[in-house]
Amino acid sequence: MSPGEILLRAHFADAFRQITKKPDSPEIHVSFYPFAGLNHTIRIRKQRVYVRVSDIMRDAPTSVHRALAFILVAKLFNKRVGVEHQNLYRQYAYLPQVQRATDLARQQRGRKQLTGAVGGYYNLDRMFAKLNRRYFDNELPLPALSWSARRTKRILGHHDYVHEAIVISRSLDSSDVPEFLVEFVLYHEMLHMKHRPRVQNGRRVYHTAAFRADERRFEWYEQAMDELDRLSSRK
Repeated sequence: MSPGEILLRAHFADAFRQITKKPDSPEIHVSFYPFAGLNHTIRIRKQRVYVRVSDIMRDAPTSVHRALAFILVAKLFNKRVGVEHQNLYRQYAYLPQVQRATDLARQQRGRKQLTGAVGGYYNLDRMFAKLNRRYFDNELPLPALSWSARRTKRILGHHDYVHEAIVISRSLDSSDVPEFLVEFVLYHEMLHMKHRPRVQNGRRVYHTAAFRADERRFEWYEQAMDELDRLSSRK
């Protein structure tokens, strides 16, 4: 175990004592792990605690390591996390250099499962070209377009700016789903290409006022929102 991991373990031991109100902490194993992003895990197995912290955090200040320890231990016991710990961690996580390191880790270590843009009923390539011409003056570069591997219902689409990909839920590739709804979901994700997320008050904001204003430009906006409400009520 490296000196940094030994010190990090001490922070977790202190967090356990303070949060559980017990004089002793369990046996704790802490290591930095090459996650595909700024991810961390904590588990208890056979009375031992196993913690993996993203190696992106290896050179973080001691105060941030301590804040993360309290955040993870509080989460483990469903306890409320102190605001000072949350703010300290977020301020570090949203530093430009940390964001760049996170994006690089996702790009180099992460895998993007893409199944192709041509579905059984709808073609995302053709749909993207149509929307790009109508709403973006053909200024958006073509990302990797794909239907999801599974028929997800909770998440209908997402844009991955690291891999420059848009994935639409396969549950929408059906004759039972109106074309304007598929177009709207794709249009929403295309707006994420135009409106990059911003950090406001220590949080990453994806749907800004400008984003929402552009979203309402969609020709079938009201009908699409009604259809989304109908789909939501069926879940």
